[in-house]
Amino acid sequence: MNDGSKKSRRRRSSSLLYQEPQESIEHLSDQAAIPNLNANWVNAKGAWAIHIVLIVALKIFFSIIPGIQRDTSWTLTNITYMFGSYLMFHWVRGIPFEFNAGAYDNLNMWEQMDNGDQFTPAKKFLLTVPICLFLASTHYTHYDLTYFTINMMALLGVVVPKLPMSHRLRVSFLSGHPDDR
Repeated sequence: MNDGSKKSRRRRSSSLLYQEPQESIEHLSDQAAIPNLNANWVNAKGAWAIHIVLIVALKIFFSIIPGIQRDTSWTLTNITYMFGSYLMFHWVRGIPFEFNAGAYDNLNMWEQMDNGDQFTPAKKFLLTVPICLFLASTHYTHYDLTYFTINMMALLGVVVPKLPMSHRLRVSFLSGHPDDR
């Protein structure tokens, strides 16, 4: 059965967490050549206001649905914003444009913003918005334990990936190991 036609299986680490390696010198030079339009918009005028507008629009949308109480509408607003934020900033890797030779293919948008620097004004704002939304939703749900738990889990799911300890850290059962891509 060892006739050479059988492909060998690649050995893979059983670790759930892995650290994304640093870019090569070629990727760094590609990143420096052209501005990253995918992540530079967060510093543009009015970019911060869209988060507040989205939260208000979500709250209005969930409030006008018949049969949904105020407690539930705040929790749905919180969960929806947190899910969208996680999807946009932490789940999707790379950029939708094909002009940089794949220089950002291994980075999510949070890691691309401000060239990966931590605690810039934009990143501080984007870290503060979910926390303020959590505090508001907790207050308006009258500190109910069930709503608090749901809102806290959503908050942790979106704040932990923003912390410096999570920079370039991947969870392989969620995003796939890089060898499998």
